[in-house]
Amino acid sequence: MKLLPVLLFCIAFSSTAIAQDQSFEQWLEDLRLEAREQGISETTLAALDGLEPLERVLELDNSQPEFVQTFTRYIDLRVTPGQISRGRNLLDQHGPLLREVQNRYGVQPHYLVAFWAIESNYGRATGGFSVLEALATLAFDPRRSDFFRRELLTALRIIDDGHIAPDAMSGSWAGAMGQLQFLPSVFYRYGVDGDNDGRIDIWNSLPDVFHSAANFLSESGWQGDERWGREVLLPADFDFRLAGTGTRLPLQQWRDMGLTQVDGSRLPLVADMEASVILPAGANGPAFLAYSNFRATMRYNPSTFYALTVGHLADRYTGGSAIQRMPENEQALSVAEVRELQERLNALGYDSGEPDGRVGRMTRAAIRAWQDDQDLPMDGYASGQLLAAIRASGD
Repeated sequence: MKLLPVLLFCIAFSSTAIAQDQSFEQWLEDLRLEAREQGISETTLAALDGLEPLERVLELDNSQPEFVQTFTRYIDLRVTPGQISRGRNLLDQHGPLLREVQNRYGVQPHYLVAFWAIESNYGRATGGFSVLEALATLAFDPRRSDFFRRELLTALRIIDDGHIAPDAMSGSWAGAMGQLQFLPSVFYRYGVDGDNDGRIDIWNSLPDVFHSAANFLSESGWQGDERWGREVLLPADFDFRLAGTGTRLPLQQWRDMGLTQVDGSRLPLVADMEASVILPAGANGPAFLAYSNFRATMRYNPSTFYALTVGHLADRYTGGSAIQRMPENEQALSVAEVRELQERLNALGYDSGEPDGRVGRMTRAAIRAWQDDQDLPMDGYASGQLLAAIRASGD
């Protein structure tokens, strides 16, 4: 093994709280032994020969964005005229295959293509890292060693089963693989040999890509006769404490509260459907009613921005309109500003947890509590306007 990469790797870990008590070579030998005990063949284990930790993986894993991305920025980067046009063309091009997949799993074609678009830009951006090297780098890191060690062992099992050659197993810096960006554990549980060639190839085979994605969504509770959700208008007296995925109510209750479609018409009713109100940009931005397929999407990626974007892009393929109430000049808070917001909330007696610059559940709850005391809409949204108001209240 070359000295310089190992030296850089050790330096990168010097700031972690837990010291690694063995060299990478020793750690790799222990992993090799464990894999051998699990029945992985010597031929596959040869792929570990010469494996080295990747400094770039460490850089990406330890990097923190300067600004918290806004919903406006997130969706504008992913739902563009070019992406919509290309998606429609691919829906036509792969129509027979997509209908075959829909018949088997109940997942509508336009949603499958939207997932494909967001995950890998229709297969054009699958990541350029060796999955084995990326996972080994992350598994050697004491912070999440157990998780990534399991993923690495599963990746070896996938190779051993003959699905992909080691040098062709490429993916993201975090080990997400192929056109679906599946982690090895997800591949192993949900991957499907859609073209019946004896291998599951989510890197090159579109039948395998679409069958595997649809299988995952179906197992996650996807409803083939429902949409993901819709943009809605809220009544002037809406109780913003009801917003968020933690509240699920029947459509009739939302309609009785005065929620309407964006054109002002009444919400269509399906007796057994429940929905949550999602406010990705706070009370002054768009509002969405999110159904069970939105929740299935969040099992693919637990981000409301992600789930809204997949659903909206799918709508645009089939003639849906642009989001009507996008905020103008939505300004992102920097990570430092979010940390300041958390510190100020804590100082005022609203527990937002340990200040970390990330807007999570505790921070949103603290914001709502402060808004409630100020007789403001309790949307829990961290904005520049909110920070300015909290600064003023604490001065």
